[in-house]
Amino acid sequence: MQDGTLSIGIIGAGIMGERLLGAILDQSPALVTVSGVWDPAPSAMARMAATFPQVPRPADAAAVIAASDCVYIASPPAFHLGHARAAIAAGKSVFCEKPLAVDVEDARAFVAEAGDRGAVNFPFASSLAVATLMDWIAQGAVGTASRITIEVAFATWPRSWQADAAAWLDGRQQGGFTREVVSHFLFLSRRLYGPLHGLSASAAFPEKGRSERSIEVRLMAGEIPVDLRGSVGTTTKDDHNIWMLEGDRGAVRLCDWSVAERRRPDGTWERAADALSQLEARPIALRRQIEGVVRLTRGEAHHLATLTDALNVQEIVEGILADGLRATRC
Repeated sequence: MQDGTLSIGIIGAGIMGERLLGAILDQSPALVTVSGVWDPAPSAMARMAATFPQVPRPADAAAVIAASDCVYIASPPAFHLGHARAAIAAGKSVFCEKPLAVDVEDARAFVAEAGDRGAVNFPFASSLAVATLMDWIAQGAVGTASRITIEVAFATWPRSWQADAAAWLDGRQQGGFTREVVSHFLFLSRRLYGPLHGLSASAAFPEKGRSERSIEVRLMAGEIPVDLRGSVGTTTKDDHNIWMLEGDRGAVRLCDWSVAERRRPDGTWERAADALSQLEARPIALRRQIEGVVRLTRGEAHHLATLTDALNVQEIVEGILADGLRATRC
């Protein structure tokens, strides 16, 4: 880091890579700069050249790593750990897109190797709506927590805006909504109530070669039971989700990524006065994520999802999917 300015390199120029790139460019150059962006797809690099002509486009991933203090890895999941290991070996910090990986044993080995030099991009770590939920919980709105319920539903999978990445997002090796979406709500449950364990799950893969179309899950977050359901084709919305916490004094919930609500005594729901749409909330969370990356790279305490957090989430996610794949083979 020269003169206290963090240089971030980006590997992967898809939707997530482009979002973080835009967020970095919106930050003060005294805090963070972009050292370069690279993607193996010529079409992606051509898009970067047209959209962000001021951003360097190194020849390969190794050149991005060499030019950076921290490397943001936004490639498809099966390639995450290869790039992450190369960055760690070069003495750089790593900010990895979720899921951490798809091979659980390899991920465990990487987490043991990397220590505290990496973090994973779970934006709920920087969400204003999640902060509101935490305030309400601390104020006693829930009382003694008794249950977490998670519901996710999609009109189609992948979602309409992900069509360009459908080849891997709807494949069984790397894709599916459990890895891409459910993992966020598992992280949130772990962040608030502790390690995830005690998994019991079923997953349906009705379409040959394609990712899951429904899941039903029970597990624990610390001492709190978690009930989770997910499905495709059960809503007209691109993406609908609810994370709800109930207790002996009330309930709070997070709706459609960014809206915090608490249950009134009459059973109706009250929306937070400062609730934002996902479109409005996203740049705020991204800015706060980047601030966390700066602290990570400086070796300071940060609020980001740790590698240990992400590994626990990955273990649960792959456990859910493994159950369905075993049933499909039988």
